[in-house]
Amino acid sequence: MTDNEQSAASNRRRQIVDDARRMREQREKTYRERALRLFPWICARCGREFSGKKLRELTVHHKDHDHDNNPPDGSNWELLCIYCHENEHSRHTTAAAYGEARSEEAERASIGNHPFADLAALLKDSKK
Repeated sequence: MTDNEQSAASNRRRQIVDDARRMREQREKTYRERALRLFPWICARCGREFSGKKLRELTVHHKDHDHDNNPPDGSNWELLCIYCHENEHSRHTTAAAYGEARSEEAERASIGNHPFADLAALLKDSKK
């Protein structure tokens, strides 16, 4: 392969990677913005509240780990701080590596903090 061909191939690969990153960022912006409009700015695991510059530390986690599954009602999302989000993915990866993958219900039951438990009931009671 000549130097020109190598340069052209390298430029093409760089362009493909840049396009993929740009598309991912656009996709993330849309579902992240929607999730921030739908949910309180609180980590669903540790309960920390976010605002201002710290809001960038609040991420959207896909419950089924499928980043293309973005229903308009946000039912596949939860807001997690960057630390809890990293922990969630490492737990999932480790469990899969050891063949210990658990159902979503089993995962929820094992988590100690449930900041939004019975939120619907509380909101219903407050309207009375």
